[in-house]
Formats: sequence, C-alpha cells, structure tokens
Amino acid sequence: MRDVVVVGAGVVGLTSAVRLAEAGARVTVLTADEPVDTVSRIAAAVWYPTRTSADPRVLGWARRTFEVFAGQARQQVPGVVMRPTRMLLREPGTADPWWAPAVPDFRPAPPPDGYAGQWRFTVPTVEMGPYLDWLVDRLSRLDVPVRRHRVDRLADVPGIAAGMWPSARRPPLVVNATGLAAGKLADDPAVHPVRGRIVLVENPGLTTSVRDEANPAGITYVHPRGRDVVLGGTFEPYRTETGPDDGAAAAILARCVALVPELAGAPVLGRLAGLRPGRTGGARLAEETSGSAGPARLVHNYGHGGAGVTLSWGCADEVVALAGS
Repeated sequence: MRDVVVVGAGVVGLTSAVRLAEAGARVTVLTADEPVDTVSRIAAAVWYPTRTSADPRVLGWARRTFEVFAGQARQQVPGVVMRPTRMLLREPGTADPWWAPAVPDFRPAPPPDGYAGQWRFTVPTVEMGPYLDWLVDRLSRLDVPVRRHRVDRLADVPGIAAGMWPSARRPPLVVNATGLAAGKLADDPAVHPVRGRIVLVENPGLTTSVRDEANPAGITYVHPRGRDVVLGGTFEPYRTETGPDDGAAAAILARCVALVPELAGAPVLGRLAGLRPGRTGGARLAEETSGSAGPARLVHNYGHGGAGVTLSWGCADEVVALAGS
C-alpha cells in the first residue's frame, strides 16, 4: 500500500489512520488542532445512528463500528463501556428502527406511564477524552506521527508529503477527514454546521442511558459515564454561535430531570457547545477523481454529523478497502 496522509484528527481521521497503518501503509496525520481540541472531544459519544439515513451501506458501517467498540469494551480500552439504554417512545405502533439488526439485544419493552412504547438495548458509550488519548497512543505505537499543520488546499498535501518522505516514489493517498472544514476544502456546499449543546452533571449513581428524542420541548437524553452524566441536548442546523447560553442549559437540565428524577440537585460540572459536521445527503465516503489533491489519489471521509463515533470504525475499514483498490 502506498504512503498516506490523513488530514484531520477527530475520531474519523484517527480511526482511519489506525486502520491504514495496521494494513501496512506509511501514514502521517495532519491536523489544524490537537485531537483533544476537536469537536470529537465534547461529543456525548454513544453508539446511535443519530439523524442518519436507512441505507444498507450506513448500516454496515454502524454494525462494524458496534462490533469494534464491543470488543474494545471487553479489552477495557480506556473510555469504552457497554451501556444499557432505554428509548422512550411517544407514538403508538412505532416500528423497530432500521439500525436494530446491528444491536444484538434490541427488544421492545412495556413503556412507563405517559409513554406509548419503549425500546431496550445495550450499546457502546465512549468517554472521548481518554479514548482520543488512546487512539493517539495507538498511532504512536504504529509509528504514525500526528503533526500540527493547517491545510488550506488539498492540492498542497502532496508537496507537504514530499517534505516528510523525500524518498517517496509516487504521490501519497490523501484521506480528507476534515469534518466541517471539508465544506471549503472539498468545495462541498452540502456541508453545514449543526450546533449541539450539552450539560455535564455529577453522576448520582446512574448506570443506564435514557432517551426521549420526540420530547416536544426538545430532544432529551441522559448518558451516564464514570464520574459524570451527559445531559442533552440540541440539534440545530446552521447555527454557529457556541458561546454560553444559560437559558438553553437550564432547559436541557429541566427536561433531563423530568425524565430521570434522580438527577435533581446533581451539581453542574460544565456546559458545552460544539458544531457537528453535518452534510445534506449524509456522510461522503468515496474516492474523488477530479484532481482536487493534485497528482495524489484522494479519498473523502467526512460529513458524519452527530454519528461520527457511531460510524467511525466501519468507515475506516472502507477507507482501507478504497486505498487498496
């Protein structure tokens, strides 16, 4: 396999780099920001194909990612835990979701009072701080450097690579995993920001995730982690302001306490906002042949919206397949 430059160091870029290096490629990651400073760092990071289409290809990515995370949980990879989940439904007769075949223990269950239905299942949850550190360490063990370098044009990457690998005999494969920045770098008008807000509170002893996504007051979810609980949230396309919003945080907290009363009085640890890399039409994972990366081959892997973690390893495996084709 040829030399590869992965542009972008969020979870999608880092997992792509790991898989490429494991397949025998000589890989370098270029990133404008340290991995801990990417939007991946503040993701709630629960396996769940949020706002993704019922496409067999997407189901394959999601299924494969589930399998990888389940294995990592068994291996006690930092930050990865299998978490029981309850999805509360407001409409009677709701059909099973298209992604149910990827979840081994998915099952309907009697609903609590006030709801029309309930799904129960166990899925991976990922605490992104420790997990991103683990991915970077994994790359280090694979001799993959992660270098700070802002790429303004994908066509510049072969020249950058020539400085990194003077002995390279041919242009590298470039993997564009730049998330929201791909709108400019790939000249893709379908890419757009989707603002998400969450509140972190001290964990009063919760172990089960709870979702009420059709809450008319706003999407509502409670995701316990080791020491805290992620409360959400918002899904706001084309909104870019990420400064503090006390009103939004208070509304999230109120919805979540109503859903899980054990949260009442839990100390607030933080209020976070980030811009998910949305894309009309879903994630773009394909080779481009128009020459946007100059003489290099170019594979795009971006536009995962709120499902970057959920699709990460499946997409990384497909990047390897494209690279070897």
